[in-house]
Amino acid sequence: MNYKHSIRASVAMLLAASMGHALAAELPPGTTISKANLDQVKNDTFEGKTIASMLPERLEMQIRNYGLNIKLKKTVAAALDPKSLEATRKYAGEVKYDAAKNEVTGYKAGLPFPDVKPEDPNYAAKLVWNLYYASPTGQVMDFKKFAFLLIDEEKGLERQQNWFFMRYFMKNRLTGAAAPVDGDGSEFTRTLLFATYPQDIRGLGTYTIRYDGPQYEDQWVYIKNARRTRRLAGGAWMDPIGGTDQLNDDIEIWNARPSWYKSYKYVTKRWVLAIANGSRAWDESKQGTPAEFPTVDLANAPFWNPKDEWEPREVHVIEATPPAEHPYSKKTIYLDTQIPRVHFAEAYDRKGEFWKWMSYSTRAIKGDDGVTTYVSNQGHTLDFKRKHGTVFISHPSWKTNTAVKASDVTLGKLEAAGQ
Repeated sequence: MNYKHSIRASVAMLLAASMGHALAAELPPGTTISKANLDQVKNDTFEGKTIASMLPERLEMQIRNYGLNIKLKKTVAAALDPKSLEATRKYAGEVKYDAAKNEVTGYKAGLPFPDVKPEDPNYAAKLVWNLYYASPTGQVMDFKKFAFLLIDEEKGLERQQNWFFMRYFMKNRLTGAAAPVDGDGSEFTRTLLFATYPQDIRGLGTYTIRYDGPQYEDQWVYIKNARRTRRLAGGAWMDPIGGTDQLNDDIEIWNARPSWYKSYKYVTKRWVLAIANGSRAWDESKQGTPAEFPTVDLANAPFWNPKDEWEPREVHVIEATPPAEHPYSKKTIYLDTQIPRVHFAEAYDRKGEFWKWMSYSTRAIKGDDGVTTYVSNQGHTLDFKRKHGTVFISHPSWKTNTAVKASDVTLGKLEAAGQ
C-alpha cells in the first residue's frame, strides 16, 4: 500500500514538474513584468535566462511592494571605445598596485587592470579601480543642465532643482594635446557643481579638486548669503548633497577613491535586468506637467519609479565597506562586466539594515572628439527609511569631450556662478 502510494506520489511530482517546464516560456521583448504577473513569469525566460535569476532581492521587493514595472528590451551590446582599448594596451603595464594600502601608482589612461583574474586576492578591489579610473564618461563631462526631482513617497513631487555639473579629467585623456595626462600628474579631476534653479538655492555649489593619491580632495562651497566661498574639511566626500537623498559619494553611484573604503568583497557574477540604454528623460515642451519627465512615473505612488525598458546585463556584485565615520556600513554595487559602469547599488545603515537603493540608467553619447562615451541618463536614489527619493534627470543638451581646458574649471568659476 505504501509502495503504491509512493509510486503515485512520484508520478504526480514528475507530471507537475513536466507541466511546469512545459508552461515556462521565452518572453518576447515588450513584455511588462509587474506585481500582477510576477509569480506567473518568474520561471519564464528572456534571452535564455529566467526572470527570477535576473531580479536581485531589492529589485523584486520594489516590484511587489512599490509598483515598479519592468518592460523587457533586447540587449544592446556595449564596449569601450577603441581609443580606450589602445590606451590600455599602451599604459596598463606601468600601473603598480600596493595591496597593503589598496593604492595605485603609475596610472595614465585606459583600464589599469585589464587582465585581473578571479583567483587574484584583490580581484574585487582591482575591478573597482577599473571603474574609478576608466569609467567611460569622457575626459570632459560638460553638463550645463540637469534636474533633481525631490519626491515624497506619499505626496509625490515636492520640488524640482536644476543644477550645473562639469568634470574635467586630468588623466585618462584619450585625445588632444594634453593626452594622456594634463599637468604634473598630481590631480585626477576638477569638478564644478552648482544649482541654477530655483532662485533660493541659485549659486549654491561646490568646487572640488580630486588628487591622484590617497589624500582627501580639496573642496570649496559657495555660501550664498555671505557671497563667499569656504573651504570644507577633507571628509566632505561622504557628506550629503544639499536637500537630496544623495551623498557626494553617490554621484554616478560611485564617487570615492577606492582606497578611501576599508575593504572589498567579491560576491558573485550574475545577470540582472537593468536600464542600460535609457530613453529621452526630459521633454521641456511639456514643462509643468508630468509628461515633462516621461521616464518617471510621477502620476502613481510612490511617484519615483522609472518608466523605461530593461535589458539583461551581466554584472560583478561587490560589497564595499566604508570607513567607520561614513553614514553607510556597507555599499553593494552591481558593476557591468563589459564596460566599467554601475547599474545598481544598495546602501546599508550603521546597524547593517537596508537603507537606500540606487539605480542609474545609461545612454551612449558620441563625444565632440568622436570618442564613444557612456553617461548616466537618469538616476534614482531611494531612501526607504525616510520614504523619500531623489531622481536625477539628464538634459538633451549634454555633451562630452568638449574643448574645455583645465583653466576653465576653477574656484573662480564657482564664485562667478554664485554672484
